[in-house]
Amino acid sequence: MPDPLASIPLASLRVFEAAARLNSFTRAAQELGMTQAAVSWQIKALEGRLNQSLFHRLPREVRPTEAGERLSRAATEAMTLLRRAVMDLTEADVGILSITTLATLATQWLAPRLGGFQLAHPELAVRLDTAPHVVDLGRDGFDVGIRSGSGDWPGVESVKVMPSVFTPLCSPRCVERLGIREPKDLLNAPRIGLEKEWAVWFAAAGVPADGQTPSRLRADYQALEVAAALGDQGVALASPILFAREIEAGLLVRPFDLAVELVPGWAYWLCWPQGRRRVGKIARFRDWLLAEAQADPALQAALGPVGITAGGQVPSPSVTGEIRG
Repeated sequence: MPDPLASIPLASLRVFEAAARLNSFTRAAQELGMTQAAVSWQIKALEGRLNQSLFHRLPREVRPTEAGERLSRAATEAMTLLRRAVMDLTEADVGILSITTLATLATQWLAPRLGGFQLAHPELAVRLDTAPHVVDLGRDGFDVGIRSGSGDWPGVESVKVMPSVFTPLCSPRCVERLGIREPKDLLNAPRIGLEKEWAVWFAAAGVPADGQTPSRLRADYQALEVAAALGDQGVALASPILFAREIEAGLLVRPFDLAVELVPGWAYWLCWPQGRRRVGKIARFRDWLLAEAQADPALQAALGPVGITAGGQVPSPSVTGEIRG
């Protein structure tokens, strides 16, 4: 039986995959460094070879037809595998470790420690990205990501690094000025953060939240909310692990030991594209990161005697922990 791919140029499939993924010939052209006309010509040529339409042409976008959807899934999977293989073989990529993570985790916990990793592995340069959205590690050229969530994402393997727990944090002056002695004292305190997150903490503390004053400030990043707390603007709900230095220095006070998971089972996870677990630089970074988490005294101190509402422990640095796909 003749090979059905023999008459189809790989370039056409590459263009088709980008256009189907982006739902746009124009954006596919930008990604591939081509003109929009060239993309359109490649798609028409592919449709001609297959003798069927692959896209619905809409006024401002394109959408794959049923046949296009089937081919798109296979093409994306194939291109992802090719990208990973090329990345593993390309010498220029061997000496660079590309990491994507959350801004607050990067500034408060990871960046201050990365120097130790680079001293231990001088052959590796590090590129650190703090994009707020979850990126496609394989397609966007990242070796690893550190994200918060359940750890169960399609196309990646993951290992838990540390729990994602939250507790009230404020300045020493704020504690004195507001007379914070019991959890219920926070009901009428100037609070920083989302009300639904504070409701989780109040419930865990056994405090009815009826009649509470609304929070006065919300931000996209923990670091911004804690900055307001450092400025004596109120009480923030934040991670005692990520802000351990400020607590130890006396810049922040943790009025109560209770730390809670805002979403049961959520944690900070190290993840990498499926099938790249044994790539040398990924394995070295994984071992180093888990050892750093295990050695961090703030991690155990953050849980306090009351503990967290749910969750697990940091895996031993001698193993990689539970790998999930």
